[in-house]
Amino acid sequence: MKKVGFISLGCPKNLVDSEVMMGRLKQEGYELTSDAAEADTLVVNTCGFIDAAKKESVEAILEAARLKKEGKCQRLVVAGCLVERYRDELRAEMPEVDAFIGTSQINDITTVADARVNTRSLPVLPLGNQTATYLYDESTPRVLATPSHFAYVKIAEGCDRPCAFCFIPQMRGHFRSRRFGSVVAEAKQLAEQGVKEIILVAQDSSRYGEDLGEQDGLAHLMRELCHLDGVEWVRVMYTYPTHISDAFLDVLAEEPKAVKYLDMPLQHASRNVLKLMKRGGSRESLERLIERVRRTVPGIAVRTTFITGFPGETEEDFAELLTFVRNVEFERVGVFTYSDEEGTPAFDLSDKVDAKVARARRAKLMRAQSRISLKKNRARVGDTVRVLFEGASEETDLLWQGRMQTQAPDIDGCVLINDAPEGFTPEPGQFVNVELTEAQEYDLVGRIV
Repeated sequence: MKKVGFISLGCPKNLVDSEVMMGRLKQEGYELTSDAAEADTLVVNTCGFIDAAKKESVEAILEAARLKKEGKCQRLVVAGCLVERYRDELRAEMPEVDAFIGTSQINDITTVADARVNTRSLPVLPLGNQTATYLYDESTPRVLATPSHFAYVKIAEGCDRPCAFCFIPQMRGHFRSRRFGSVVAEAKQLAEQGVKEIILVAQDSSRYGEDLGEQDGLAHLMRELCHLDGVEWVRVMYTYPTHISDAFLDVLAEEPKAVKYLDMPLQHASRNVLKLMKRGGSRESLERLIERVRRTVPGIAVRTTFITGFPGETEEDFAELLTFVRNVEFERVGVFTYSDEEGTPAFDLSDKVDAKVARARRAKLMRAQSRISLKKNRARVGDTVRVLFEGASEETDLLWQGRMQTQAPDIDGCVLINDAPEGFTPEPGQFVNVELTEAQEYDLVGRIV
């Protein structure tokens, strides 16, 4: 039985693609291994979103190629967004790769992993494939790569937004939602496997169901998922500011299993920069939106991301963004420096901002946010909160860790646990009550009570 190893890069949406490919291979009798050195076939599922991600993907491919040359690996497959974007260049420059499959060719993984197939003669979908129709469903085999207590569920694929900095529509095709019943059926299957937290992902989650004629599709879907036995938390990632409906916020406010958490990338707050980004809006409109969210869902944690150094961003624009962050006091913020991506409208804009300036602005924004985060965490000390226990801390074997409902895996802080009642050792995936005793910039420290 051939062993297949996976290297999955990029976002949770890409991870779902990797899990589906692993499921297909396992169904065909392949053995999966987490040790790349043991694999007969290596699959690198790439990210092509921004420059840093592309570099990481290329490095991973080169490392896999080294294993093929020096080790046990006999076949190297490269999949995902980088292929969709640069397939001709990759084919020309990387002869050691046996097959390239794009984001709509997930089902071809069983063909390209078969040692009898001459992979380099396979047809490859053209770049900028706008006719992509691929969607997995509840009957698609999947092997979870996450810890057993949470799973990502992709509810839609592709994107139709015109954001000037983003190449995703060309890599993933038009926006298309999965059927309502398919998502619910998959979540039910996951709950039966012991998954406690369902995390809904898409390129644009807030538009879920729109293309199927559903109004407030995301709100209806979340409400349905909150009523499933076994599911304890339902979280949604990647919502868009113009599509935060009252019905969606009502679900977050009313359903105990809907986590009080909103992931909504805003990218900027200056009207000038938002216009250049082709996103629209202004600082005032965004402040009204956040105020509406917090009024409707008391205790909600709002997470967002911003870009510094976008072409045309002046010192005044950045000052407005900084003031916005200080005024609104988000619970969670991520900041990226602008990545100049060929093939996007922003690539052709003049008034490029020097990379050093963009990095300095990012650092200044993150310093401001770390002070806000520490202040908010200190205000929680003394509270007793419900925590999803995850096991040993990633920082040290001397501590455990878990997450409150206002903390998403991998991108937010966590709750570090340094004490528990004598003789009590919780299992990963178990919920425990933790008294918060100490605050750090992004993490909280507490003891199980």
